[in-house]
Parts: sequence; C-alpha cells; structure tokens
Amino acid sequence: MMNYSHPRASQNLDFCYESSKKSCPQHIYSIALRVPLYIFFAAAILLTVFGNLLVIIAIAHFKQLHTPTNYLVLSLAIADFLLGTITMPPSMVQTLETCWYLGNLFCKFHNSTAVTLCTASIVNLSFISIDRYYAVCQPLQYQRKITNCVTLVMILIGWSLSVVTGFGMVFLELNILGIEDFYYENIECVGGCFLFQSFASSFTSSTVSFYIPGFIIIGIYRKIFLIAKRQARSIHASGCHKANSERRKTQSKMEQKSTKTLAIVMGVFLSCWSPLFLCNIIDPVIGYSTPPFLLDTLAWIGYLNSAFNPLIYAFLYSWFRKAFITIVFCKIYHPNSSRTNLFTN
Repeated sequence: MMNYSHPRASQNLDFCYESSKKSCPQHIYSIALRVPLYIFFAAAILLTVFGNLLVIIAIAHFKQLHTPTNYLVLSLAIADFLLGTITMPPSMVQTLETCWYLGNLFCKFHNSTAVTLCTASIVNLSFISIDRYYAVCQPLQYQRKITNCVTLVMILIGWSLSVVTGFGMVFLELNILGIEDFYYENIECVGGCFLFQSFASSFTSSTVSFYIPGFIIIGIYRKIFLIAKRQARSIHASGCHKANSERRKTQSKMEQKSTKTLAIVMGVFLSCWSPLFLCNIIDPVIGYSTPPFLLDTLAWIGYLNSAFNPLIYAFLYSWFRKAFITIVFCKIYHPNSSRTNLFTN
C-alpha cells in the first residue's frame, strides 16, 4: 500500500541495530516533538477504537437497527475497529521511533492487515452504495433484492477478497515480483517495516482496490442524487391521496437522510485515502524518492478516516446519540433494552 525510499540514503548516524551492518538508520525526534505526537496519535487511536466499538455494540444490541444497511455499516465499523486495535498502535511507535522492533513475521502480518482492512473498507462502502441505490432508486424492489441474507453474502465476499488480497500480496511477495534482487540488495534492512512495491504492483493494487471502486461509488451516488431529486419533486407535486403522499414523503426523507450521511462517510474516506494511493502510483515513477516522513503522514491521514466515521454518525444520526447514551450509562443491561425505540424525538 505504500513505498519507501531506500532507508540507507539517510545521512543520520544513528541506527536501529548498531551491531548489524544491514541495520536501518534511525532518526531520533526530540522529546518536545515526540510527546505531543504520542498524545495526538494515542487520542486518535482511542477515538477510533471506542467510537467504532460504540457503533458495533449499538447495531448488534438494538433490534431496531438490524437492517441490511446497518449490517454493512457494522462491517465497516469492524474494519475501522480492527485498524485501530491492530494496525495503528504499532504504526504509531514505528512512525515516532523510526524503527521496527517486532520482527519480520509480525511486520508482514502488520502490512497484510493494513492492506486487508483498507480494502475491506472500500469494498463495504461499495456495497453500501449499491444498497442505497436500490433503497432510493428502486424502493419497490429494495426489500426483495437487498435482504439480510444477501447482505451477509456481500459481507463474506468482501472480507474474503480483502484477506486474499492483503495476505496473498504480502506473504507471497507479489509486491516485489520481478524486482526481488533490487529489493533485497538495496532496500531491505534490519529494523525496518515497509511495504515496498514495484510499479506494476502499486499500479495494479491501487487501481483494483481503490480507484475502480472509488469511481463506481461516485457514479452510483451521482445517479442516486439525481433520481432522489426527481422523486422529491414528484412527491411534492402529488396532491391526491394525501395520506399516502405523506407516508411516501416521510419514507423518502428517511432514506435520503441515510443516503446523505453515508455519502459523507464515503466522501471522507475517498478524501483521506486518495493522497496516499496517488503517491503510491507516482513514487515508483520518480525512483522511490518520496521522503519516508511524507509517506507516513499520508498513511496517517488515511488511518484517521477510521476515527472520523463515528463522529459523522454522532453529528448526523440521532439514533447513534441515543444509543451512545444508553450504552455509556449501562442501560443496555436493563430488561428489553434491545427493543428501545431509537427513532422517537
């Protein structure tokens, strides 16, 4: 998912392992810089973990939230939660200490997990866009086509493809296919953990796992909003069957509110990850000369997307705020709390 310039190009005299001739150089940040950065990254990790945990508990606990759309949101929250618990803490230490001390096998697992969870997120967002298309553009067919069973199949397919992509690419070393000698002679060093990719690998993985789904999502949502506008005008212009019109109007507003909220989630995701994936394609072309600190920065901008999603839900979903209060004050342990009506004013 990201490339790094040869670590030994650095003029820093400190090394991760002084006893090893193949050691990566280490850049030592001052305490005045490291402490605030540790606080910032730790806060981002806590927000990511606990924010998405609240989303997971809310959707799993409250029966009113057991809908196909929310199951896809649940899958997205699980991906964000795992990113916050598995990927972000080691990345924080590596970014600030500029060395990896957890071994080569865990490094591969770390990189595989990062690729897997990023891919799972955009696949889930793609499925959410399909769900919203049927909900808004084909409402009469929605309940027949987007069932809980269909949603479960979507989630299983999405996670299976993501795991195969992430772990297959790293553990089979497809990322360095064709440039193995160059990588082992000029790039690999002891104390480093980075996912180096050839141009073919970075272009293929970025296009297949990010750009193509991203353009599909944008295209689907553009069509959704155009149709939603026509539907709104049609409902507003309908003067007969007032009771039925009001019912349709209420249902349409609910679907459009959900669609707009999830569109914001998708927009934030694409905005956060686009710089890294763009750099991922450009870096091999310019001879892997992108500074490592810039790649780290772009990666963290992508990671922070996982912290933003619960904030978006909190600001735009009243049901999330009510569920949050119920969970935080341990009211979920009360009898029949799972049947709480979260949509009442």
